[in-house]
Amino acid sequence: MTSAALPATATPATVRLLALAAFFSGAAIRLCDGLLPRLAADFAITPGEAGAVVIWFSLAYGLMQLVFGPLADRHGKARVICLALAACTVAAAACAFAPRFDVLVGLRVAWGIGAAGVIPLSMALIGDTVPIEERQATLATLLMGTLSGMMAGQLAGGLFADGALGWRGAFGAAAVGYLAVSVLLYVRLRASFAAPPATKSPGFIGPLRGVLSQPWSRWVLAGGFAEGVFLLGPLAYLPAFLHERFGLTLTVASALVALYAVGGLAYALTARHVVRRLGQVRMVVVGGWMMGAGYLAWALSPLAWTAAPVALLVGFGTYLYHNTLQTHATQMAPEARGSAVALFAFCLFMGQGIGVLATAWAHDHLGGWVPLLAAAVALPGVALAFGRALKARE
Repeated sequence: MTSAALPATATPATVRLLALAAFFSGAAIRLCDGLLPRLAADFAITPGEAGAVVIWFSLAYGLMQLVFGPLADRHGKARVICLALAACTVAAAACAFAPRFDVLVGLRVAWGIGAAGVIPLSMALIGDTVPIEERQATLATLLMGTLSGMMAGQLAGGLFADGALGWRGAFGAAAVGYLAVSVLLYVRLRASFAAPPATKSPGFIGPLRGVLSQPWSRWVLAGGFAEGVFLLGPLAYLPAFLHERFGLTLTVASALVALYAVGGLAYALTARHVVRRLGQVRMVVVGGWMMGAGYLAWALSPLAWTAAPVALLVGFGTYLYHNTLQTHATQMAPEARGSAVALFAFCLFMGQGIGVLATAWAHDHLGGWVPLLAAAVALPGVALAFGRALKARE
């Protein structure tokens, strides 16, 4: 199928704009990691307490999937994505002017609500409009946008934290980016608003119940939840851990951790070859061991510079595991793909919220190395369990 024959929502130009939207949403997910010590200093709170801006964003992001998925199946994914980007623009701009920490947390909740309708629904839109034989490469483009945004957000958080503009400048810059991409994507997709959605799901609960009723779907959702708890939760406090342990500036600490996304990009660029050589089961298992080894190295290494190559290793291993989950998530319920992918994102980000909450407590009371060691043990175990289930299914 040529580009000229593709629906408007599946053209390469539209996919690139969706990847740009994913870039800013990915940046929003990781932006506050490097800002936590600066927020703690500015508001006279502990780094653990400052983690509320990450925790509540993640919880809002996850919970709203239960709304956005069925809503997009009923009213059209393109329309809902554009509305979500507009909401992100307003929320990010408001965060830049927050007068108190409790107000900032509330606005981050609003930002998480808006961000919930961008990346998962973009995946679902691609699933609806891109032929199955071309979908993996197209999803890789979206993945590169997300990962680049996570890397940029991680680095920008550290840069703004060390700079004069601080966290207000970071949120203001995010608002400008959201505004630009929301206008561009609206202009590109508005012609498709009048078209009926690819599916007409009956109500909100029916599609979600249908996904949960399938045993394999529950495995995929559980794998995403575990990834959020044990991988993304401790990752949020890694810049603060490196800052406190080695005396690194927040810019340097965030830059080292941002290489995690570079490892993910390396996977995205080589995905076709990796899938052919390893197959999905070995990808999952190898990815789990790479993640576990990386967290062990972060916890125990006496040298600050080792955080950089370890981040590359963990990033590559993460997406060996995550991309396999993501692929299965897009096929759990083709008749209600928005609901299925949104439910997967719900589990992932609810897991992240719980993981950040547990890591925040451990960071303040036990030491930053404790959640890293917990992740080093748990991640290989999770990957082995999912790998066995995947092998049995195949």
